[in-house]
Amino acid sequence: MGPKKGKGKERGELIECSGGETKYPACIRAVTPSSVAITIHAKPGSKLASITDFNDEALSVQIDAPAKDGEANAALLHFISSVLGVKRRQVSIGSGSKSRGKLVLVEEVTLQSVFDALDKDFKAR
Repeated sequence: MGPKKGKGKERGELIECSGGETKYPACIRAVTPSSVAITIHAKPGSKLASITDFNDEALSVQIDAPAKDGEANAALLHFISSVLGVKRRQVSIGSGSKSRGKLVLVEEVTLQSVFDALDKDFKAR
């Protein structure tokens, strides 16, 4: 790979490599041709659900539900599905259901469509 062009990886920005390929933030990655994994740092108990940070480490999301009886997980999955514009059944927690660090799986989507939707929501705040 040659030298990188662009501003960097902060705030979910794409990096154009000299070969024309695009690099996405490390917190989102394709796991199959039609599924994407998103590393999420959840912050339950907020007043409203929103994306607070989007970088290589994780997508930070405030959740408007308490962290008890699975309420925050359900609210997180509902929020992610609405941001991505997919059906709720396409979104599931792959790991971390009892911690703030979670891996959320989204089926029947492309990496580009997930990046575009998350970036648009993050920049709209």
